Amino acid sequence: MSFRVTAVRPARAIEGGRIVIDGADFPIDHPRLPDVRIGGLPARVVRASSSSLTVIVPNGLDNGPTPITIEGVSWGDLALFVDIAAQFATGLHQVDNPVFDREGNLYVTYSGTRGQQVPVSIFKVRPNGARETFSSGIVNATSMAMDPEGRLYVSSRFEGTVYRVAADGTFEMFATDLGVACGLAFDPEGILYVGDRSGTLFRVSRTGKTEALATLPSSVAAFHLAIAPDGFVWVTAPSLSTYDPVYRVSPSGTVSTVDVRFGRPQGIAFDNHGTPFVVEALAGASGLYRLGSNGSPELVLAGPNLIGVAFDVFGNMVVCSNETAYRLK
Repeated sequence: MSFRVTAVRPARAIEGGRIVIDGADFPIDHPRLPDVRIGGLPARVVRASSSSLTVIVPNGLDNGPTPITIEGVSWGDLALFVDIAAQFATGLHQVDNPVFDREGNLYVTYSGTRGQQVPVSIFKVRPNGARETFSSGIVNATSMAMDPEGRLYVSSRFEGTVYRVAADGTFEMFATDLGVACGLAFDPEGILYVGDRSGTLFRVSRTGKTEALATLPSSVAAFHLAIAPDGFVWVTAPSLSTYDPVYRVSPSGTVSTVDVRFGRPQGIAFDNHGTPFVVEALAGASGLYRLGSNGSPELVLAGPNLIGVAFDVFGNMVVCSNETAYRLK
């Protein structure tokens, strides 16, 4: 063995994600590219140099730490493993973050195309992975959030309405006339923030009274919201630009940006330690990023077509593509 491996970036992935294997003296001068396998399955090499190999994680892998071999050579430590996320729920149409309740149940949506009446609007996924119908009849269920009392709210981008959903899946209107209502987030006082894809951030009182808080650039997809520990609302709004900022809106409505840009940023969430995570959907660089204390983004999970991210009360993480939710611990 004339080459060596120093790191795998990122350490976590879902099928179809791009990971980078760092090292030295990789054999790239031969008629073929190096043979890379993950869990025994061939991984397509899409970029190669003597110091790094970029490969696509193949389909059909078991979840958990999975060994990587290069030219049949493996290592006995974690230097050449990638943690594959487990499929948790499939058959979805997710357009924003999923959401956990206090018992660890995950709520996911089947949003459908504009104006489509689908058989099930919201599914509940138990901690053991059992999926069940939770609520039906909400057209284009888009974004969800839990209030401080643990009650579920969901927006309909078709109706411009936010509904409050009871424990039995029945629902009632909470606020309306909210434009193309997308992202939802509650602050600790129970004030709801709603992102209108047309460019307005609304604030809704506990009684449903609505006011426009701030104006942001419109989005081609959806607004995604999260409340930071300091009470600011963080917003992502993917556009047709190559890169978009992450916005911060103060409780008084002042808009600023975080000093970082993403290609088509999607779901955004804070973990239990107050660290922000952002999903990026830019082709070729898609995945979940963690923003460090200095604001620099670190890719922590590679995966294509990701939309949302959520954390349960224990810090366990779920990421979602349009069709599938994946679980990591």
